[in-house]
Amino acid sequence: MSQAAEAATGAGDRKIGPVLAAGLVAGNMVGSGVFLLPATLGAVGSISLVGWVLATLGAFTTAAVLADLGRISRSLEGIVGYARDSLGGYAGFVIALVYWMSSWVGTVAIAVAAAGYLAVFLPGLAGPAPLAFTAAAGICLFTLVNLIGARAATRLSGLTLVAGLLPILAVGVFGWFWFDPKVFAASWNVSGQPAFSAVQASMVSVFWAYTGVESAAVAAAVVRNPQRNVPIATYAGTLIAALVYIAASAAIMGLAPASVLAHSTAPFALAATRMLGAGVGGFVALCALIKTCGTLNGFVLVTAETGRAGADLYLFPGRFAPDPRGRVPRRLLIGMAAVMSAAAIASVSPTVGDQFRVLINVSTLWTIVPYAICCLALLNLARTMPPGRARCAAPAAAGLALLFNLWLVTTGDPLSLWLTAGLAAISLALWVLVVRRRSEAAAE
Repeated sequence: MSQAAEAATGAGDRKIGPVLAAGLVAGNMVGSGVFLLPATLGAVGSISLVGWVLATLGAFTTAAVLADLGRISRSLEGIVGYARDSLGGYAGFVIALVYWMSSWVGTVAIAVAAAGYLAVFLPGLAGPAPLAFTAAAGICLFTLVNLIGARAATRLSGLTLVAGLLPILAVGVFGWFWFDPKVFAASWNVSGQPAFSAVQASMVSVFWAYTGVESAAVAAAVVRNPQRNVPIATYAGTLIAALVYIAASAAIMGLAPASVLAHSTAPFALAATRMLGAGVGGFVALCALIKTCGTLNGFVLVTAETGRAGADLYLFPGRFAPDPRGRVPRRLLIGMAAVMSAAAIASVSPTVGDQFRVLINVSTLWTIVPYAICCLALLNLARTMPPGRARCAAPAAAGLALLFNLWLVTTGDPLSLWLTAGLAAISLALWVLVVRRRSEAAAE
């Protein structure tokens, strides 16, 4: 058993149950993904709703894979441990490195979304440079929250989920009273591409909203009874996200033209203003700001836990390892905050939608790599399951999820694909030259 697992076992009161774990999953998904995506998808049009349906199906198959791994595997190191135990050390290292890097980029995107909604109240922040520096400040702030401990971080994410659901439910339910079919139809495909190409162009951005489905599995070491509670949290969190995503995304495309959404820093606040006036729009912006902050807080935790898990399995340097009480080391959190803050400033773009799109496309493609490896891990582990329905269902889910994630990779833009290929090459070089020998020596 790892040091972190031993510490957590001896301090069960600091571990989280299925409700908090489900809140972490749903909270990490129902965040910046839906709050700022209408601005990003405005360049495609309301045809992106087809992408939402396809992404939802893919998210549930991926959730099934992670839930099955949570039941079958005895590892407390989450997706890193699942891959390492099933496919070997290199698979675990690839997941640790690629997922860790994707979480870095995703955390920056969430911080940008939070800054965009803050600009509703402080218009002086609406420029590219002020937004970037505000995003960096948000990263530093929620790193401080995570320095307090995992339980405090997950509680904050769960509490902000309630605030985050309010504007989405308001638009998803009441927005239909103001829904204009003519606006929806006029915005159907503003990209100028054939319909299938337009849907493909939206897929990576849309699936970003479902990244976070693995949050409970990544943080398995801080979840009580993970074999039972990780699957519960994964399915429950994904279901909550799927229900609100499709209703709200369809409604907002009929409330404002795609061209207007594309240039908004706070599309849900814009929709609420069109529905009920500026006062309600400001309230919606406040709720969205609170939720994006909660999501930012949750992603800082997940990113740090991935680094800790990699060190606990001797895949990352020892300085990433937990302290004697099983907590993520302060130097790791502080170092992450510094690098992510620099990335927020370096990725400045003409509009918040442009900056958000670049960040989420890279982060989503990098996240797909661990998802695909988890599918392969489940296919391998399923052979050890006793005969029965589960032994048939697990490989089927893994096969469908693998096909979906591989197809999703092909829809990525050239820059994101090159960056993904480059990161894969770096991971192989690091494994061959450095990590393999250290991992093998530690196992002896």
